[in-house]
Amino acid sequence: MAIKAVTFDFWRTLFRENERDERTQIRIDAFIEATGAPVDEVMPAFEKTWGEFLRHHIEEQRTLRPQDAVRLTAEALDITLEDDVFTELTEIFGTAILRFPPIPIDDALEAVQHSAAHVPVGIISDSGISPGTSLRKLLLNHGFSKCLSNMVFSDELGVAKPQAAMYHEAARGLGVHVTELLHIGDLQPTDIIGAQNVGASAALFAGDNARFYDKTTAEHSFRSWREFIDRFTELELDSAT
Repeated sequence: MAIKAVTFDFWRTLFRENERDERTQIRIDAFIEATGAPVDEVMPAFEKTWGEFLRHHIEEQRTLRPQDAVRLTAEALDITLEDDVFTELTEIFGTAILRFPPIPIDDALEAVQHSAAHVPVGIISDSGISPGTSLRKLLLNHGFSKCLSNMVFSDELGVAKPQAAMYHEAARGLGVHVTELLHIGDLQPTDIIGAQNVGASAALFAGDNARFYDKTTAEHSFRSWREFIDRFTELELDSAT
């Protein structure tokens, strides 16, 4: 099936992780200030919360949200939060990434722009404590949004990659059949397997995570976005959409 649309992962594909510890500290400080919980008890509660996020992501293939992080941390500390405090902490947890953001990977914007000049382009990304609303703002701030026709985030859809719904929703939003998608991401178990399971094409981006480069089943592999741009014609996109 001809490729009529391209989707990109967000984390470690378009953006590189940066200042994660600073974001965590914002959340911890806010929780302590709002509840008066002892400092030496909040960090273990946070670690328990992160464990639950990971378990849900791996075992249930869905991502929890910032409000879940607030709720789980409060439960771990046996604290009951007033509604206004819960709402405030949820906002702080979800937007901490805007204060200490990840950074675009070299030539990522150019790769998206290059693709968008030929076919519709979108995002398929897992999210979580930093929700889709915040990731959309980062994409806007760095100039990606003007190239994107559709964005699918796991916290908004209710399931995570490699669930088929992520790819079907993206295809619907881009106006193509799911088998006409090329999805590009860094993770073999989610990005690549998820795309191939629904009959889409897949490309592995190894510029920030080379763990799967030598063992991927993806039809294409790239070590940098410059390589992607230079080899773009190999993708054989159908730009008549």
